Amino acid sequence: MALYAIGDLHLHFQSPLKARAQMRERVWKNHEEVFRRNCEALLRADDTLVLVGDHSWGRSLEECGEDLRYIAALPGRKILTRGNHDMFWDANRTGRLNELFGGRLAFLQNNYFRYGDYALVGSKGHCFEGPFFLDARGRIVGWDEEAEERSKRLVERELKRLRVSFEAARADGMKKFIVFLHYPPTSILEEDSAFTRMAEEYGAEQLVYAHSHGESRFHDSVEGEKNGVLYSLVSGDYRRWQPLKLLD
Repeated sequence: MALYAIGDLHLHFQSPLKARAQMRERVWKNHEEVFRRNCEALLRADDTLVLVGDHSWGRSLEECGEDLRYIAALPGRKILTRGNHDMFWDANRTGRLNELFGGRLAFLQNNYFRYGDYALVGSKGHCFEGPFFLDARGRIVGWDEEAEERSKRLVERELKRLRVSFEAARADGMKKFIVFLHYPPTSILEEDSAFTRMAEEYGAEQLVYAHSHGESRFHDSVEGEKNGVLYSLVSGDYRRWQPLKLLD
């Protein structure tokens, strides 16, 4: 039995592909087949795979049908967290998704799932991504303050959702935690954040995130061990479609 994670599959079996990176970058060529083969070679029936957001370009559950069936057919137990492009997923109706896909897929939002003696907790998360203003040398000299204020409101919403997940697990006596966010836990302006502090508050052992695409963005956020928490980026193109093992 092992626990794995990866994010940002951006499947599009039933929806038009408009993302230029997916159309032109070599790492995305036939990535669905590459990922499927990697999972079949790596995962066993008793393993758990957490998919950390941005599963599909479909804008409705109907448009995501083939994408979700593709994920469901992968080996092992599959747990999904919500990404910024997952328009099919109403955060307030996660329970309905868990009813619809019971036994095939599990959706992590305002709840938690067990893996051995660990609680798997999470939310979409959020971090400020600009716009930033640069000088002639490419250094950040300012940013859009109105956009920053909107971002702060989204951060507060996601922090509340993450705390609900932690507290649900704690109420059931869980004491060991792994956190899954879609967004990085910090922006390029931060060395820590309310998300990293919450992970430390609850004594989480790991925080796993995605969302950072392309080599220029792979190192936008915290990596490695910091204050007792191990941070890992699992964006699919960063991982070359190989899930990261988190636990045996």
